[in-house]
Amino acid sequence: MTSLKKLAIRGAIWTLAGYGTSQVFRFASNLILTRLLVPEYFGLMALVNTFRAGIELFSDLGIPQSIVNNKRGDEPDFRNTAWTLQIIRGFILWFFCLLLTVPLTNFYDDPRLIWLIPLMGFSSVIDGFCSTATLTCERRIDLGRLTRFDLIIQIMTISTFIIWAWVSPSIFALAMGVVLGAIYRTASSYLLIPEYTNRFAWDAYALKEILSFGRWMFISSALMFVSEQADRLILAKLLSFKLLGIYTIAYTLASIPREIIKKLSFRVIFPAISNQLDLPRASLREKILRQRRTLLLGCAILLASLVTLGDLIIGTLYDQRYEEAQWMMPILSCGIWFSLLFYTISPALLAIKKPLYSAQSNFARFVIIGVGLPLAFYRFGTLGAIITIAIGDFPLYIVNILGLRQEKLSCIAQDIQATAFFLGILALFLLIRNLLGFGFPFQSII
Repeated sequence: MTSLKKLAIRGAIWTLAGYGTSQVFRFASNLILTRLLVPEYFGLMALVNTFRAGIELFSDLGIPQSIVNNKRGDEPDFRNTAWTLQIIRGFILWFFCLLLTVPLTNFYDDPRLIWLIPLMGFSSVIDGFCSTATLTCERRIDLGRLTRFDLIIQIMTISTFIIWAWVSPSIFALAMGVVLGAIYRTASSYLLIPEYTNRFAWDAYALKEILSFGRWMFISSALMFVSEQADRLILAKLLSFKLLGIYTIAYTLASIPREIIKKLSFRVIFPAISNQLDLPRASLREKILRQRRTLLLGCAILLASLVTLGDLIIGTLYDQRYEEAQWMMPILSCGIWFSLLFYTISPALLAIKKPLYSAQSNFARFVIIGVGLPLAFYRFGTLGAIITIAIGDFPLYIVNILGLRQEKLSCIAQDIQATAFFLGILALFLLIRNLLGFGFPFQSII
């Protein structure tokens, strides 16, 4: 087994273990915080966090991806130029937060936003000073060190949330928790790799390479934000807030396989492929497909299980107020399959410095959701809207496939085989469920 393959396998194990542990901590903290604070605070924080995330993605320069992917990513001049650019971007983000504070406060008619947005926005300045050591760990696929670091920072941040909320149960507890979490991460990042330093630098050639790569990353990230948030933004107008909440629960649970693969995609698959770019394209494709095959088979079994048991899980964990989520979840879960096909191969296009395809893919999904969702709702009601969201990732996948074919990295034959396996496993699981007397998850719709 090659050293790179060992690193990738070890990195995948650490990523999965870290993701699972992180979710346990997050769920436990949410249970505690919801008992200390009123629901209104979480809604207000969700609004500010979405706004801040939107500004960050609409200004993404692809700095992390450049350090991981570029051949000069380990050179001090390159990474220090990236670090300097990262700091400048942090201040620009905060400036836009300040610029939009008054209009947003007036639009939402909540005076708390006048201080909440600038305070939360300042965490972007703090994040800008974070050491590039975290990105170097990703580049080297040293994910054991990075996962332990992330979990320690998460525990420190969660503890801050809980202690502050217990002492002073106000919205300020959540806002300061975010800011202090950014301080913890930035300060600790300089201890991540011994003798690793960052300093201000301005290498013109490095800057040109970063901005050249980041041009399409900027467009891709902006379109990703719009396409992933469009369903909730549109449904908020079409549905009641109660039904929107039910949909959010179903969508969150259905998306678990996708979130796992996204973690693996960015932390393992992307750097692993980036380290093999010297190979001939045919050899690179063969290596990618060989490793991807096993991953897709595991994804197929996991997703088929979720489609089969999702409604039963919701029926067990939630009361009858969330009953409609039981028929939504299996439909949404089926659509996740296209996401899994996409995220297990899309890092290849990013690694060969073709982020344009990712931008086009996200735009295709946005068009389907933005145009198709309202039309489907007015013609077929909530069921039509949910089905449209479920198939929303199909155009994302199709555009990606066309890009892979153009770059001689086609995987269509493997995708057909994996899809056939997924459908076969799903049919088997549904048959077993029915024989056990639980019927089919789609019965309530029929």
